[in-house]
Amino acid sequence: MSVSGKWWWGPASALLALAAGCAHQDEVRRDEVQQIQEYRLAKEDVVEISVWKEPELSRTVPVRPDGKITLPLVGDVPAEGMTPAELEKSVQDKLSSLVRDPRVTVIVHDVNGSRVYVTGMVTHPGAFPLRSHMTVLQALAMAGGLAEFADRGEITVLHADGTRHVVDYDDLVHGKTRRQLAAGDTVVVP
Repeated sequence: MSVSGKWWWGPASALLALAAGCAHQDEVRRDEVQQIQEYRLAKEDVVEISVWKEPELSRTVPVRPDGKITLPLVGDVPAEGMTPAELEKSVQDKLSSLVRDPRVTVIVHDVNGSRVYVTGMVTHPGAFPLRSHMTVLQALAMAGGLAEFADRGEITVLHADGTRHVVDYDDLVHGKTRRQLAAGDTVVVP
């Protein structure tokens, strides 16, 4: 509605805008919940395995470089690539012949395995945790940004799968290019 040539936002308009914002926020939350439910354990993650009413079987352990964890009575258990729920089921199945009605809970304490690397002409090169979806621009921000004499037009992304892409910093900043990173990817700034 227009009052003397200017738009007037009444209560109904405000509610519509609020509802649209809430719908988007709900969608973002659903995506976050889906990511959390789909989290897969990686090497160097630390998990707590809790067996109800069996404190001597409960442990907080790292996922070893071979992708396994070690628990009392059951020994080595593959963990890398599993969701916490899948690991719970696996440990529960292994304990079922040794413990009456085992109830297992897996809690992820530290997410250390998923990392991206930034090297070259950045302020703070190094390895950075990949907590969720991360872009090249976000990784560069975590590395403190480009150094003074960095080549802005020839940033190379070396993906863990062996593929290679060259991106331009200005295209990243202006939204013309958006490159997602995955665990093990390396960003090289010449």
